[in-house]
Amino acid sequence: VQLQESGPGLVLPSQTLSLTCTVSGFSITTDGFYWSWVRQAPGKGLEWIGYISGSGNTHFTPSLKSRATISRDTSKNQFTLQLNSVTPEDTGVYYCFNLVWGQGTQVTVSS
Repeated sequence: VQLQESGPGLVLPSQTLSLTCTVSGFSITTDGFYWSWVRQAPGKGLEWIGYISGSGNTHFTPSLKSRATISRDTSKNQFTLQLNSVTPEDTGVYYCFNLVWGQGTQVTVSS
């Protein structure tokens, strides 16, 4: 299985961050598996954002629940994170994860 993140590297404050994880070698609709987004702000540890399950259910960390959405495109075997109303505190490296890690993608929130 391989995971690859993609999306814009720069997002303006108050806008919506949108990142897509393309999965190869494993179906994202497989029951019992959970496809996560994780991030790491500069100088800080890893923060789990949320997941979408093989059945399409989602779950988020409480601090981001009001701003985060995870959806999927099963025809492309992709899942997407949207985080709205971003601030500079949302700057960091974003990873998708399940069994293995994607390489990560840097997102900077700045005007």
